[in-house]
This record gives sequence, C-alpha cells and structure tokens, in this order.
Amino acid sequence: MKKIGLILLFIVSLFTAIFAAGCGSQTTKVEEPKQQTLLETIKQRGTIKVGTEGTYPPFTFKDEKGELQGFDVEIINEVAKRIGVKAEFVPTEWKAMFAGLDSERFDVIANQVSINQERTAKYDFSSPYTVSGAQVVVNKETADIKGLEDLKGRKVGVTQGSNWDGIAKKAGAEVQYYKGANEIFADLAAKRIEATVNDRLFISEYLLKNPNQQIKVVGPTFDSAQMALAFRKGSPELVEAVNKALADIHADGTYLKISQKWFGEDVSK
Repeated sequence: MKKIGLILLFIVSLFTAIFAAGCGSQTTKVEEPKQQTLLETIKQRGTIKVGTEGTYPPFTFKDEKGELQGFDVEIINEVAKRIGVKAEFVPTEWKAMFAGLDSERFDVIANQVSINQERTAKYDFSSPYTVSGAQVVVNKETADIKGLEDLKGRKVGVTQGSNWDGIAKKAGAEVQYYKGANEIFADLAAKRIEATVNDRLFISEYLLKNPNQQIKVVGPTFDSAQMALAFRKGSPELVEAVNKALADIHADGTYLKISQKWFGEDVSK
C-alpha cells in the first residue's frame, strides 16, 4: 500500500508540474518589438536624406565653390530644421531620382516634382510648395498679344522638342526654333520674333536677374502644375511632420522671404 501511495503521489506531482508549466507559458509570452517609423529613424540618425539634382537652377544647383544652393535647397533645409534634423543631400540624375527613392538611398525628393495621377498612385506627397505653369512673353512694346489665344499666325520662338513647342503649335503659331531661352529672349527684345512661351518660375527668375530686358509677361498662367516633396508610400508620420514644417515657414514669413530672394514674388500661388 505504501508503494502504491508513493506512485499516486508521483503521478499527482507530475500532472501538477505539467499544468504549472502550461500556465507559465501563457503568462510569459514575449511580445514582438514595435517597428520604428521612418520619422523616428530620421530623428535618431539626425539627418533626413534628400534626393536632388544639383543641376537645375534656380531650384537646385552648385555655385562656383561647388556648394549646393537654390530655392528647393533652402526650403528643404528649413523643413529639416523644423523637424529637428539636418538635410543630407544626395545628388542624383533626374532619370534615376524615383529609383533612388524606391531603393531607400534617400527619404525624400526635393526637386520641383509635379503632382500627377500616375505618381500619386505610387508615392506620397507633401502639401504643394510651388505652383508653376506656362506663360506667354512678348516685347515690352507689343500691345496686341495678350495671351495664348493671340498666338495664332504669330512668329513664336521655342526650344525644339520642349513642352512649349507643342503648346505653340497647338495655338496655331508660326514656330521658330532656338537652342535655349537666352537666344529666344534676345530675339524677342530685338523684335525678330513676336512671342515665346516658357515656365513662369523660370521667367520670373530671369526677369529678376535681367530687369532691363525689353520683354514682359502677358496673360494668365496656363497648364498649371503643383510641385511638392515626394516620399515612399507608408510613412504618414514623416509626411505629417513635413507638412507642419511647411505650414510653419509659411506662417512666420520664412517661405515668402526665400521666394522673394529667388523669384521676386510668392511662387506658392
């Protein structure tokens, strides 16, 4: 009997140990660590990596000392400062820009990226920080060309293969081709052509640097496009922080100061 009692005691002890082990396994389950957001990674790193061309004045280019500067450079520097980090620039050719973003070479693109349906399907965008489009430019003495609708039958200078080429042709203009805008503006000032079409921000910067040119802008901006900072999908915290920073630099006058410096006007409208 004593032997049987010891066996029963052993069996009870064994079941008790198994039960206790089972209960213990339920209460000591290890939770997986929370995945760090891109914004948290950037703040921990102390820099936000920025893809930009560095060859697209006046937005992003290198000066004679080889230092990166421009409108977009100043805007993203201010944004970085507002979220508590520094901008680390990664110069990249435009044709490889989105591939660089996809492969995580950088966290954001600051390079006058226009928002369109194709891009928004794949990327996230900040609030727009510039608005651009096309404008008609004529000689200062010209009074009978007031916009795009007046270009039919007129001699209009454009760079071949550009967006402006197609716009001028569609308007019914007699198109004359040039290598670059400087030659176009020179012939327009000399009345060898009657008008040209170009990007409004480019024109604003050109007239700011060349105030004595005998040319002027006429008519409203058309084919407007909004430009924004571009991100990979899936980083809402970063986009929200950048949007707040953009709103802050608008509210305290910093944006207008930068815009006036590069274009002589507010280019967010």
